[in-house]
Amino acid sequence: MKKLSLHISPCPNDTFAFDAIINRRIDHDFDLAVEYHDIEELNEGVLRGEPDISKISYAVYPLVKERYALLDSGSALGRGNGQLLVRRKGETSPIRTVISPGLNTTANALLHRYFPEVKEVRQKLFSDIAAAVERGEADAGVLIHEGRFVYERRNLELVADLGKLWEAETNLPLPLGAIIVKREIAENIISKFDNLLSKSVDFALKNPLLSREFVKEHAQELEDDVIEKHISLFVNDYTFSLGEEGKRAVERLLETEN
Repeated sequence: MKKLSLHISPCPNDTFAFDAIINRRIDHDFDLAVEYHDIEELNEGVLRGEPDISKISYAVYPLVKERYALLDSGSALGRGNGQLLVRRKGETSPIRTVISPGLNTTANALLHRYFPEVKEVRQKLFSDIAAAVERGEADAGVLIHEGRFVYERRNLELVADLGKLWEAETNLPLPLGAIIVKREIAENIISKFDNLLSKSVDFALKNPLLSREFVKEHAQELEDDVIEKHISLFVNDYTFSLGEEGKRAVERLLETEN
């Protein structure tokens, strides 16, 4: 089998889910060239058609669906796991400028969906957003990944949980990230990798401590409790398989992005 390029984020949910594949804790015959990128870099990579397999924001999928197929396994999707819009404590002025983790992210799509009054959105690496908002570089910022668990350590307060707004509107789980594969790859190979990823997630959940060192090598926040919260929130039944409800949620999100 030819070598395939695999691009994922360094965030705990991705490294946890893929640990058994990358570190060969389960048997497989895939030859993978693995790279780790910020979510917006991942989105930009698939827009250029670079990786064979990649993590993406669901919001970008309509732009690449002709070239890439969506896997049933590997998604970050669920309830109570949405992005957080935060601002400095005590601020009461209208929110006009917001820092986003990327123009192609689901976070950015939901920001515009629920806060259309925002006039300017600036892009910054997700792990730098909380500090930038605390410094006053913008009126607010959208936090994802580990940032949603630690913002209260800073002089920040919650404006809105975008995931809760989505759930209140749709009564569906929120689709955040997906794993996609180039359609030019043979269908049987795509199916084989899909099944392998599901097995990798299962192995990780049954042996959570085996992946801890690997996860910590890439994580932005190293505290065990933050890592555990991150994994428990973003790796769930939908990561094994989207299922019917997951598919409905994805369709609902994507139809609003077309």
